[in-house]
Amino acid sequence: MPSNYKNTIPEHSSLKSISSKMFSVISKHLNVNSVYVTRRGETAMTVLSSFNKEEMIIPEGYSVEYGGTYCRLIIMNEHDSMHTGNLMKDEITKQLEVTSQLNVKGFLGVTIKDSKGDVFGTLCVMDKEEKDFSQDDINYLKSMAEIFSHMIELDQTKYNMGFLSVPIIPITKGVSILSIQGIVDENRSSEIISDVLHNAAENDIDSFIIDLSKLLVQEDDFPNVLFNMIEALSLMGVETIITGVTPAFARKHVKNMDGQDQQIKFVANIQFALEYLGYSLVEK
Repeated sequence: MPSNYKNTIPEHSSLKSISSKMFSVISKHLNVNSVYVTRRGETAMTVLSSFNKEEMIIPEGYSVEYGGTYCRLIIMNEHDSMHTGNLMKDEITKQLEVTSQLNVKGFLGVTIKDSKGDVFGTLCVMDKEEKDFSQDDINYLKSMAEIFSHMIELDQTKYNMGFLSVPIIPITKGVSILSIQGIVDENRSSEIISDVLHNAAENDIDSFIIDLSKLLVQEDDFPNVLFNMIEALSLMGVETIITGVTPAFARKHVKNMDGQDQQIKFVANIQFALEYLGYSLVEK
């Protein structure tokens, strides 16, 4: 029963990645056909990731209004779980429209919460056959839900980092400093290069000082992105000066610098970069 409920970001790529590997393990351990994770939205529960061993029962993106879901029963339960041997015979679940739609029997679900204790959604399993789930089965699924909870936190952290502004600091007319801090993955690399090129064009920048002293490289291809950005700046007539290259960074990526040194100036720190451009720091 799809709805118009729109998925919210973050996209939870880490959770989806680990779920694709874990679902088959859960399915085998509990001897069930389907395993899935739902995310609670404002009005509906939506299947974020799913696994169906044989028959397709729960597709990804399947969405049901919150009031008519098994998830509501799980979340409302004081033990953060709900299970039944046969959904079509259970006094509560047999009345739900989704039960006749799915035509399943065995069901077990547990709540997924974040580190603050807020409900994210549920981790559920179901099967066409009747199932007698034990307390050990419930505890097992809860332990799996804790792993997914850690993935949710990771995805939320990555999502929040996306809101960090690219720290471009105007120094004087025609000169700006870009301080690249923290972890830079492929997505953030694209964001940085876009902001830098737009800033250079909009502010008539002649020289860009790029400081790498607080950079943590997460993906090996970032230096290539960095040099692509420098090449693009060069085509725009902007001189690039690199500062803060650490020994570890230099050792790891020296091969990427072959043939690039003609258009890039490397200096030890921002002070030397400003002095190279003809500026000096004066202490008052």
